[in-house]
Amino acid sequence: METESLLTGSVNGAPGDYGSRSGPDNERAPSSRRMSYSVARESCSVERDTDDEDLYVQQAIVFIEDAIQYRSINHRVDASSLRLYRWYYSRICQWGLGLTITVVLLLAFVERPSSLSVSSDPRHSSMPWEPPCGFTESIEIVCLMIFCLDLAVKSYLIGWDEFRKSKWLIGYTVVISVSIIDWVLSVSMVCDEKLRVRRLLRPFFLLQNSSLMKKTLKCIKRTLPEIASVILLLALHLCLFTMIGMLLFAKTEDPKKNGEWRLHFRNLTTSLTSLLVLLTTANNPDVMIPAYSLNRGYAIFFVAFSVIGTYCLMNLLTAIIYNQFRGYLLMSVQTSIIRRRLGIRAAFQVLSCQGAQRATEERVRVDAVLEVMSRVQMKSYYRAAITTEAQRFADLGFMDREQFRKIFEELDKDRIKEHPPLPQYNSLILQRLQTILVLNSEKSTAERDNYILEIINLCFILFYLFEMCVKIFAFGWRGYLSYRNNIFDGFLTILLLALQITIYATYRLPYSHWDPSSHGVMSLWEMVRLVNMLIVFRFLRIIPDIKLMALVASTLLDLVKNLRAFAGILVVVYYVFAVFGIWLFEGAIKPPPEISVLSNTSMENITSNLTMECGTYEQLQYWPNNFDDFAASIILLYDVMIVNNWQAFMDAYSRYTTEWAKIYFVCWWLTSSVMWVNLFVALILENFIYRWDRSHSCSVTDVERIRYETSVQLMFKEQIQEPTEEELLCQLHQHPHLHLH
Repeated sequence: METESLLTGSVNGAPGDYGSRSGPDNERAPSSRRMSYSVARESCSVERDTDDEDLYVQQAIVFIEDAIQYRSINHRVDASSLRLYRWYYSRICQWGLGLTITVVLLLAFVERPSSLSVSSDPRHSSMPWEPPCGFTESIEIVCLMIFCLDLAVKSYLIGWDEFRKSKWLIGYTVVISVSIIDWVLSVSMVCDEKLRVRRLLRPFFLLQNSSLMKKTLKCIKRTLPEIASVILLLALHLCLFTMIGMLLFAKTEDPKKNGEWRLHFRNLTTSLTSLLVLLTTANNPDVMIPAYSLNRGYAIFFVAFSVIGTYCLMNLLTAIIYNQFRGYLLMSVQTSIIRRRLGIRAAFQVLSCQGAQRATEERVRVDAVLEVMSRVQMKSYYRAAITTEAQRFADLGFMDREQFRKIFEELDKDRIKEHPPLPQYNSLILQRLQTILVLNSEKSTAERDNYILEIINLCFILFYLFEMCVKIFAFGWRGYLSYRNNIFDGFLTILLLALQITIYATYRLPYSHWDPSSHGVMSLWEMVRLVNMLIVFRFLRIIPDIKLMALVASTLLDLVKNLRAFAGILVVVYYVFAVFGIWLFEGAIKPPPEISVLSNTSMENITSNLTMECGTYEQLQYWPNNFDDFAASIILLYDVMIVNNWQAFMDAYSRYTTEWAKIYFVCWWLTSSVMWVNLFVALILENFIYRWDRSHSCSVTDVERIRYETSVQLMFKEQIQEPTEEELLCQLHQHPHLHLH
């Protein structure tokens, strides 16, 4: 089992996790501090001096930061390396690296073929702006130099021995080298090269910088055997029904009965394509209409195919992906928890050696722990909680290993954001008014008695403004902003007020010959409609008062936070397929000259003049959907992922190029609709089940008034197995720089 290898071996059992969340591992350096540690005697023996003690504090700070971020602790721990390490993982450096990755990915929209045009329709004569040679190349070489610096820092911090074990860092080196060579060739050819290989390699920079994406890729890799077995069943199912269909709808002597054969079962390729599209229901019921119109019994063939393939095998595929995804994610969380425990144990180890003398028991000074916590980069609420727990031992002056471990259990707890206390008013009348308003706000929508406020509701906007003001008065600014409902209501109120002021400032009072449509960007009637829509939009405030609705809404909000890895994988897949699509199909489909001339005429005239077949790419006017530039390729891939009419694109490109073009579209359908969508469903199920289980112990008020920050680690908290002291010591002994004996 993978977890066992991590427990008994090196922490870098997953050598690829060297991204923004995984810390680097390193080799043994001659400048390292050495400590001798005896498991039996549990004593720490080092020479005492000021430099050593300050170094131990720095090491403890970095180890705790590694634990907070679930990073590996196997990196250099001398003073200069620790300063470089903290600088590298500082917010500004990580944001700078992320910005560099974003810039290098966005270059595809500017490079030739450029996407900088109003429309992607080739019937329009406007030519996109093409950047001069050297413009994008200059930006790209700066980004590549930053990646070289990033690679150099990571390589130094982990050392040569650990570098050779990391496939991701080796791949990082290869990708940078190939990109620079391709860049030199591009510049030497004055940007007139036909193929830019480095464009295909750019998504690797995004992948290698995120351990979450690496874990997701590993999850997909582990799931592939099970997915392959179901896809094999789908292939057999498809082939079997294809053979039956070709026999069932063979060509006959009567031309009137050959409609199904002519349209969908003329040959093996056409038959496979027709049934594959039917598997996605995109051509249902069109595919069976010619046969069904002759004999209703033919419907049995198509219904049986859809029931077995679409409703059984495809849903079985979803179940397999969900099961494997949950199993691997649990294992990944187990690895993260081990890293956290190991970082905390390493911090205790170095602090226990700070000024330690030979003793029978390991202990750390409370003042040393408080000093470390004041310098650790972490969220303020976690720092406050841990510091409060540590101060409980201030009278004793020392903490043992178990006490030190327990104070850091605050990192594993849910963050509960409670509303701040109500402001205090001296006036008795104001206190009474505040009490009434607060009691009214705690009631559900059905229980509230807003009779007095309804009297004021002669004008919606003034009423909303009054409501916002009294809430700010009752709760104070911080209390008001601590409620999501208040933020939502306040935003709409300010927007409505600004819109109403804009109406009066723009149109003032009507006068003779007054034309509302002649003022500004929006007419008076459009502004009034917008006001009405915003007023209706405020009814969404009832969501938190309905428990199940609040549960669903909170699940969607959590998805936004936990979806970064899946969104990153999708960006990579889109990017790669878009680049391949441009290479394979750029300029493949060109509208006939008659289309350009008749583009402003009616659809009937175009169809009659060019005799387009109904349902085809040409007849549906899909000309803007093409691979002529990067942005257009992204939209076309999205259209195919939705699978509505995707057979029109596949048929068109197979006609304009070759039948092998169908392989590209089928591969994209498998990757996007089958793989990624099912992974997305698995993530939704995990979040919703976790929320549903917790909702049974929460009231409506709890759901609305208390906000939980759900993380993947918290979702599997009850299934996590804590590592033992022996397992942690075993990994500490294998640290390549912190030598324990």
